[in-house]
Amino acid sequence: MTTNYNDVRNNLLAMLEELDERLTTITQHVRHADNDIEKDSEEQVTQNEGNEVEDYLGNSARREIKAIKEALARIDRGDYHICQTCGEEINPERLKVIPYSNVCIKCAQQVEK
Repeated sequence: MTTNYNDVRNNLLAMLEELDERLTTITQHVRHADNDIEKDSEEQVTQNEGNEVEDYLGNSARREIKAIKEALARIDRGDYHICQTCGEEINPERLKVIPYSNVCIKCAQQVEK
C-alpha cells in the first residue's frame, strides 16, 4: 500500500507543536507553584493536589508526544499503517481518529482486557 501521508504528517506535527506548548506551560506553572508553597495546611493540601493534577497532565502530554514522534518515524519508514503487534493493516478509520495509534483495534482490545 503506497499512500501519501503528507496531511497526516502535517496534522501530527501540529499536534506535536500544541503539546510542546502545553507541556512548557505546565512545567513553568509547576516550577512557580513549588516556589510559593503556602504555610497554611489547608492551602498546602490544595496546592499539592493541584500540583498532582498538573504532574499527571504533564506526564500524559509526554506520552502523547512520544507516540506522535513514533508515528512520524513509522511514516518515514513506510510502516505507519501496520499494527506493531500483529503486523496486520490498521484500519484507516482508526488512524483518522487516533493518528498516532500503532496497533489495530483487535490488538488494542486485547491489551484492554
